Amino acid sequence: MVCVALLSNPKSTGNRAMLPRVRSYCANHPDIFHYEVEHADQIGRALQTIAQVEPAVIVINGGDGTVQAALTELYQGEHFKGTVPPIAVLPNGKTNLIALDLGTYGDPLKALDRIVEIAKTGLDQHIVVRELISLSDGRVGSRPVLGMFLGGAGLADYILYCRNRIYPLGLSNGLSHFLTAMAVVFSLLLGIGGKYMPPKTRPIQVSLIREGQLRGRFSLLIVTTLERLLLGARAGSTDAKGSMKLMAVDQSIPALFRMLFASVSGQLGKHELAGIHLGRGDMIRIEGDRSSVILDGELFQADAGNAIVLTSTAPVPFLRLAA
Repeated sequence: MVCVALLSNPKSTGNRAMLPRVRSYCANHPDIFHYEVEHADQIGRALQTIAQVEPAVIVINGGDGTVQAALTELYQGEHFKGTVPPIAVLPNGKTNLIALDLGTYGDPLKALDRIVEIAKTGLDQHIVVRELISLSDGRVGSRPVLGMFLGGAGLADYILYCRNRIYPLGLSNGLSHFLTAMAVVFSLLLGIGGKYMPPKTRPIQVSLIREGQLRGRFSLLIVTTLERLLLGARAGSTDAKGSMKLMAVDQSIPALFRMLFASVSGQLGKHELAGIHLGRGDMIRIEGDRSSVILDGELFQADAGNAIVLTSTAPVPFLRLAA
């Protein structure tokens, strides 16, 4: 009997070194069904095959982009005739925000071993539910994409800057992220952009249906259904209702540092702070000149004249390893 189905992306950051160990582990555990894909367009076929072995848990072994593609296919591909099994995520990408939110960190192989143990002894105490973000970019006939963490405005530009300018230097993830943060701070202090600095942000409009609008230039725009945001901070609570949590930070050094201090001190969301906008909603529209966002590591851009529309899904089950 298969208790765990493991879907691996060999091209994710951690798997370049880890995958031989994962293959060896799976070879010695016949109750694991291991399927590898190298491209996103292979995930549908992979899940169609996985559905036939009826696993108790589906484990995604890749970065946030792999998780996003798998979630989209799982809940829109209709490969499972009944309920989709709970999903676990191994921390094998560059950011691993989804894995960290689910309490999975450290050695991916140890995490996999723990997941197998849980699948054999009982899942109930480890199941948590999360809503997903459904993203539509306005193209006729296009299928919405599902994910859990969206970055827009300046944050999307900073992610692309890190990916295109810093990661190719071959530095560690931590050092790459630190250099990107320093470049962002200097660009905001000096008000400059250019070839070797993050670009200047464009004005956008963010609309939370029934909760009002935000207009302006933002150094950070985050929409998530995760419990944790960047820097390990938990999403702040507000009086507004909705599954998707939104945070927008004005494009200014004081607002950015207020957000960082509130995050690390655990105060984010407990008090109103100038330049920091928090909200919740079940539908959010993002509009602006060449509006682009990054959902779980993948870039999406609305066609001219269209808005990026986010809606929340019904809750889906995940496997959480630690509190």
